[in-house]
Amino acid sequence: MARSATIAIVGRPNVGKSTLFNRLVGKRLALVDDQPGVTRDRREGDGQLLGLTFSIVDTAGFEDQDAATLPGRMRVQTEKAVREADAALFLIDARAGVTPLDEEIARWLRSEDTPIILCANKAEGKQGEAGLMEAYALGFENPIALSAEHGEGLVDLFDALRPIVEPFMEAEEAETGEDDEEPLGPLKLAIVGRPNAGKSTLINRMIGEDRLITGPEAGITRDSIRVDWQWEKDGEVHPIQLFDTAGMRKRAKVQDKLEKLSVADALHAVDFAEVVVLLLDATKGLEAQDLRIADRVLEEGRALIVALNKWDVAENPSALFNGVRAALDDGLSQVKGVPLLSISGATGKGIDTLVRVAFEQRDIWTRRMSTAKLNRWFEGAVTANPPPAPGGRRIKLRYITQARTRPPTFVVFGSRTDALPASYQRYLTNGMRKELGFQGVPIRLNFRNTRNPYDD
Repeated sequence: MARSATIAIVGRPNVGKSTLFNRLVGKRLALVDDQPGVTRDRREGDGQLLGLTFSIVDTAGFEDQDAATLPGRMRVQTEKAVREADAALFLIDARAGVTPLDEEIARWLRSEDTPIILCANKAEGKQGEAGLMEAYALGFENPIALSAEHGEGLVDLFDALRPIVEPFMEAEEAETGEDDEEPLGPLKLAIVGRPNAGKSTLINRMIGEDRLITGPEAGITRDSIRVDWQWEKDGEVHPIQLFDTAGMRKRAKVQDKLEKLSVADALHAVDFAEVVVLLLDATKGLEAQDLRIADRVLEEGRALIVALNKWDVAENPSALFNGVRAALDDGLSQVKGVPLLSISGATGKGIDTLVRVAFEQRDIWTRRMSTAKLNRWFEGAVTANPPPAPGGRRIKLRYITQARTRPPTFVVFGSRTDALPASYQRYLTNGMRKELGFQGVPIRLNFRNTRNPYDD
């Protein structure tokens, strides 16, 4: 059975081991105090760092005492924790500099087989610079400047832990399956569009009853109405929450106070939805207001489907469909591949396809990629097309991690990322859509600089 990587934190008393432990587990599990020797037993927790997951072990401060004494017994537990770990974080206090006890711990750690990552904690500000320089004499690779209390230097710690932790994560994913996640619950599906596009008629056809008032008059629906429905497909029942919304006209035409409230309520329904269907009237084609509505949906980070309604009465449907497709690709260039479907709320044509695509888009919208798989793609993309060098100064992109889903949000770490042109950001985003399967949903890509202030 696959297991998580185990990382032990070791060092002399009061260098901030428990503070770092709490930072990595995301909560205050270990007691922290200025008084040395607070931690006595090993404490384990589930650590997370920018997409990496591992077991983290907080140990007692290492002291040179007889094994029969309490400090000596604590040291024995610390030694055992290091030997059982897949790697150890050796913490020193950058403000205090390297002490004789640090040197003794370093000699012991060099004799062990466990990989050691040297971390100079409390390195924020100029007070820690001298201690960071002294750390090079301990005989390990370049020390990492950290501030466990303020969260500084965690990107460099991620860089050091990644080759150790990722193989364990890949083994876990191979055994359990990458997509084994909690059930998503009912699909929250909002239907939006201009007045009289047929939103209420479509929902009535979907649920098989005249639940919503319809008619030739525009603007009948005022409130956003939620309708619970169950879609049956291949013997399975899929719960859906449908949201009918008021028609959204061009803002300049909305003068009536009640209509303003109705539009605001429709926008609130968009915020609550997971997937939004923008319904177009096939007898009128695509208008600028439709693109404004679509843009608003994508800005809110929702998955979008565009549906041409009243397809049964459309003239020259093939040319209409191709024209709308081209206009969407041009007008919604920030999100490539938004699904475009033809349906009829009056006859029911295309409704099953619409619902199936809605579930597929939600799956993409909620997809989480493993850090290992993401970085394999990322390294290939950067190698195939390296970032430019504005002003002759190189931009270095180091790695990427997924920060969240709904919508998929990623963070890219590197140097001089603020100088990265928008064209290269589009290159990365389009590559993720094409090669990682994020077609048709908004992707948010954030950039962070990882320059170590002590490099100079």
